[in-house]
Amino acid sequence: MRPMARWATTGALLATAVAGPLSVPAHSAPAHSAPASLYAPSALILSVGHGEDAAGTVPERAVTLNCAPTASGTHPDAGKACGELARVGGDFARLATLADEEGGARYCTKEYQPVVVTAQGVWRGKRVDYAHTFGNACVKDVQGASVFAF
Repeated sequence: MRPMARWATTGALLATAVAGPLSVPAHSAPAHSAPASLYAPSALILSVGHGEDAAGTVPERAVTLNCAPTASGTHPDAGKACGELARVGGDFARLATLADEEGGARYCTKEYQPVVVTAQGVWRGKRVDYAHTFGNACVKDVQGASVFAF
């Protein structure tokens, strides 16, 4: 090999070693990305406050609740709350039926001091935007199950 050709070959090998090959590998990444998890997302922000409706009420407390793949978040009993939501298929309006199923009647006074609860986020891949006004905190505790007990 002539000296000039040897320097050209050496230069090309050095450039390839430093910069990498100029061709694109045959196994490039697909145009779309695969899902990050086998579980549909379930991440909620729950709030509670005193007032007539969600639009005019400032939340006094709020927590996060993640239910997939495991129960977590700032909710004080995330496991129980996720379990209750699973039992009602994510239908927040059906949480009141859990108190009836479990028995053990609990009675509340009829004083009217409205409490508003909200749930916003995603439950098993479906968008959630729920708000409900209970007559008072006792009714919220009974009919809101442990989901809104914070």
